[in-house]
Amino acid sequence: MPVLALAFGFGALMSLALAPNQMLWTVPIALAVIGAFALRAQTSWSGAMLGWAFGLGYFAFGLSWIVEPFQVDAQRHAWMAPFALVFLAGGLALFWGAAFAGAVRWSRGAARVTLLIAFWSLAEFARAYLLTGFPWAAFGQFWIDTPAAQLLPWIGPQGLAVLTLAAFLPLALLRSSPARAVLPGGALVALVALLPSPPEVELTDHRVRLVQPNAPQHQKWHPDLRWDFVRRAMGFNAQGPRPDMIIWPETAVPQLLNYAGNTLEAILEQAPGVPLLLGIQREEGGAYFNSAALISADGSAGQIYDKAHLVPFGEYVPFGDLMARFGFHGLASQAGAGYAAGPGARLMDLPIGKALPLICYEAVFPQDVNAAPDRPDMLVQITNDAWFGTRSGPYQHLVQARMRAAEQGLPMLRAANTGISGVIDPYGRLGPSLPLGEAGYVDVILPAALPATPYSGTGDWPVLILLLGLAGAALRRGGNMQARS
Repeated sequence: MPVLALAFGFGALMSLALAPNQMLWTVPIALAVIGAFALRAQTSWSGAMLGWAFGLGYFAFGLSWIVEPFQVDAQRHAWMAPFALVFLAGGLALFWGAAFAGAVRWSRGAARVTLLIAFWSLAEFARAYLLTGFPWAAFGQFWIDTPAAQLLPWIGPQGLAVLTLAAFLPLALLRSSPARAVLPGGALVALVALLPSPPEVELTDHRVRLVQPNAPQHQKWHPDLRWDFVRRAMGFNAQGPRPDMIIWPETAVPQLLNYAGNTLEAILEQAPGVPLLLGIQREEGGAYFNSAALISADGSAGQIYDKAHLVPFGEYVPFGDLMARFGFHGLASQAGAGYAAGPGARLMDLPIGKALPLICYEAVFPQDVNAAPDRPDMLVQITNDAWFGTRSGPYQHLVQARMRAAEQGLPMLRAANTGISGVIDPYGRLGPSLPLGEAGYVDVILPAALPATPYSGTGDWPVLILLLGLAGAALRRGGNMQARS
């Protein structure tokens, strides 16, 4: 039990490497300690419990923002918050527990470190893809503000996560083999230090206004307040020099698109002739969608994108029709029992270029961005981060948006209800922006896209194949060692 408590504690310590803390020194310490514990584990069960306890600590603290949505309507939902955090953290930690169990079962000694790197990395793959995926708090997110982020266009987030484990897990061998322990991390640090700083990016001549109404979630849909936020955003449309385009955040209009004609005309009057992209809900054939709509000069929606990757239990509930009979609805759905999923990634032909729209949670998934039918000129994320509170959630969401831009070599325009709204250049650097919790707008110049990156063409396949090969080689080596003993 003391070992499991320590594993939990060091998992919690490593969560401090995530935004907004980004205490990167916790990563080598935590991985060295948990690696040393894994070397001493005697049974696959003890390994499983060790990995699970470490993951429980990491996810419980790193994802603590998950309790925030349940405080919006506290009388109805606050009691669910502790269960949501415990079940989410405990469930995600099962992936890590399985990795540790396999490494202990099929290897020993230094070979165990190699197998653990492979199995843990494969567990992170599974976490990112299975059951709709949830790659939030992945290891690659630690490094967004370091030169290591320049590897994202080449190897993607999973590759960067593998390098993290390969660099620091061998530190567990420090007492028995000092050279083997420090060489991988030292080599990676030297490699990253040699990377040149990204150059300044070329700018287009397109000026875009990103509007941030700053509507707190508990007020956003209140009958007496919701139109105040719309009027606030309309006022931002009318200010300053005329932009080439205006972007409002997710669900910016508290009305179904089907009945919003007069509202949209009034919005357009504040900036006549300026194209407007905004988030709004709509209904079609009895199904409700969370959508992005490009509003033309006459107030009609010329192009519509429907969110495809929905948040489980937030925007829909599995077996929704059945669960709705018992009063269970998606927390974020304001119409019906939950949203229906759109057909998937598609491009919108905006006046400023071809854009891949991403609504909120969709920016978490690199595979969704890679699924675009053609290469766009930019990424556009509209989001309502008011659901994530003000502590860590919005900052971690922003980090993942920056990673998507860097992986693709594409600029991103990001409009968030409560922040952080701004432009992200194709190297993943945040440009002019509005801070969290501030109402206003920011006019940005759209950066030009870079050439297509290797990752945009291959996705995660090369890293997955490499890991399967590494796991196979480590298993064979472990089997041979056990046979000789």
